[in-house]
Amino acid sequence: MHVPDGFINAPVSVATGVVAAAAVAVSLRGARRELGGDGLGGERTAPLAGLVAAFIFAVQMLNFPVAAGTSGHLLGGALAAILVGPCTAVLCVSVVLLMQGVLFADGGLTALGVNITDMAVTTTVVAYLIFRGLVKVLPRKRRSVTIASFVSALVSVPAAALVFTLIYALGGTADVSTGKVLTAMVGVHVLIGIGEAAITALTVGAVIAVRPDLVHGARGLSKPLELKVAPVAAPAAPGAPRPEPAAAPAAVSEAAPASAPAAVSEAAPASAPAATADTTEPQAPAPAPAHRSTKRVWLAGVAAALVCAGGISYYASASPDGLEKVAHDQGIDKQEKDHAAKDSPLADYSVKDIANARLSGGLAGVIGVGATLAVGTGVFVVVRRRNGAAETARTDERTAERV
Repeated sequence: MHVPDGFINAPVSVATGVVAAAAVAVSLRGARRELGGDGLGGERTAPLAGLVAAFIFAVQMLNFPVAAGTSGHLLGGALAAILVGPCTAVLCVSVVLLMQGVLFADGGLTALGVNITDMAVTTTVVAYLIFRGLVKVLPRKRRSVTIASFVSALVSVPAAALVFTLIYALGGTADVSTGKVLTAMVGVHVLIGIGEAAITALTVGAVIAVRPDLVHGARGLSKPLELKVAPVAAPAAPGAPRPEPAAAPAAVSEAAPASAPAAVSEAAPASAPAATADTTEPQAPAPAPAHRSTKRVWLAGVAAALVCAGGISYYASASPDGLEKVAHDQGIDKQEKDHAAKDSPLADYSVKDIANARLSGGLAGVIGVGATLAVGTGVFVVVRRRNGAAETARTDERTAERV
């Protein structure tokens, strides 16, 4: 659904650019909260968010057939929102669109605002709202997260097609009725949405099965791992007599109900103070949350992205995607303009001067994954560090006020 240059006129392109810039600015502030703290891994979430961007880039290269002569591919807004949060998701998809437009001449540069508004903002907002609503009414189980992922991703794709139609109605350059565009776009993108939903549900289900603590949408569904610290009794003084075990009271029978007050110290509630000298010892600290390494998850994700972009992409459908097919059938593509990066050495997802199609496309995919991973991780690390600096400044201010 990458909109090329020329489909939308200049005024509406500028307007959508303003909308996209505002959405990115708001998302930067929201991403600081999503990437900050220890709830989802703290400093570990920045490279994971970069990995999500790279994975979306890779899977977008895997066009799948949906109808005769038409294909579709992942948009990724729903997947990113569920894995790393809605604000971070907008930034993830925006980074992908920027890399595709600049390096691979996919999606017009003058239409970047249109593409971010449509593919990053619309899909993320629609999917996350539906996802949160479903999670609230479904049983609080991990399976519910997967089901909600499927439904929200399914709806997000035709929603993006609807928003494109609205943008086209405001600034389309072709003399094609809005009704025809709406019918064609929504119809084919419902089918594409099924593929989007399947990919999203499978990916979320795989991650939540291994590391539910890394799934933003699964917050509160599972208890964090804790390190149990067993209290150790203080050593007895040399020569001190051993305390005699307390004798069981004769008045309390074995058949006494659970609600009856117990006279022995073992039956007392944990919060009740004991009468022995051992109680003067300090209590053991509360269990600390266990910080599990994300290295294996990160490496597995990078490997999956490289395999998808560098190998499987060769077998992807060569048919035009939904928007390209509709634009060709309705005559909208007659207004398409040459891409500013058409002479890029990676244009059209192939490396210039390499004749072997498999090698050329695979190498281009690997380069794209690496570039998106580097840029995305860099952006999210900076965002998180700014959040940490702001938190430190606020803490210093509060400390100064108290003094």
